[in-house]
Amino acid sequence: MANLKEIKLQISSVKGTQKTTRAMKLVSQAKLKRAEELAKRSRVYAQKLDELVSEIAYEINQNKVGGSESRFVQADLPVSTVDIVCVTADKGLCGGFNVTTLKTTLGLIREYKEKKVAVRLRVVGRKAIDFLKYNGIEMMDEVIGLSASPDYKKAADFIDASMNDFAEGKTDRVVLVYNGFKNMLAQEQRVLQLLPVDISTVEPRELKSSIEYEPEGHEELLNALLQKYVQYSMYYGLLDSLAAEHSARMQAMDNATKNASERVNELTIQYNKARQESITTELIEIISGMEALK
Repeated sequence: MANLKEIKLQISSVKGTQKTTRAMKLVSQAKLKRAEELAKRSRVYAQKLDELVSEIAYEINQNKVGGSESRFVQADLPVSTVDIVCVTADKGLCGGFNVTTLKTTLGLIREYKEKKVAVRLRVVGRKAIDFLKYNGIEMMDEVIGLSASPDYKKAADFIDASMNDFAEGKTDRVVLVYNGFKNMLAQEQRVLQLLPVDISTVEPRELKSSIEYEPEGHEELLNALLQKYVQYSMYYGLLDSLAAEHSARMQAMDNATKNASERVNELTIQYNKARQESITTELIEIISGMEALK
């Protein structure tokens, strides 16, 4: 059994760690509230944009034989090259948050390669970048800092490169992979096909927008809206991922704090036992010495 001094040092060390994890939990909790609120506000805009795209897509399907000619909405394109956009955090200490996304991304890569489809990776987040570099997996594009501090213009610039390649026929599909916010206690892995957008299944709906346009303007307006739709989907994905990251870190730090508390209790019991054993040994030695003097 370790001596009293060693146990005392261990208790002090674990208590120090406990203070750190408790502080990190509180910080993540505060950041989560802000990130969740921003994601909620952004979701409203995303829903309105989706409604508008659906309205115009429905009009095209109704009024034009064969539907839209835009490559952005040709869901039946033969797939030979795919862009996978992977989003992880820049930091760790958030449980399996980053690992889950990386596993999903690697699974998609294997799935496409089995179908003889070429895969290009565009990566957001230091954790994914470091992992892929360590494993020798090539990346088409990479950025650090965007997942920790989402910015619409930077997100749009990042996804525009992939969108332009798709428009030029260099790629046939764009897929976004990230860990999204479900609730305070859970995250949800999301795999979203950004391009092409399938409008063939758009359900008839009452036109809710007040926008008026000429019939021949459908295609041009749809293309402009779809570009905005893809850009905003990327931005919203970053916001959703950030909220999920703080949620995961808050949980991880809460578990770490509880584990530290349990360890302190175990070490305290161990310390008390060692102290009692030490006192008993000393008493026996004293009594034995007194007996020897008689």
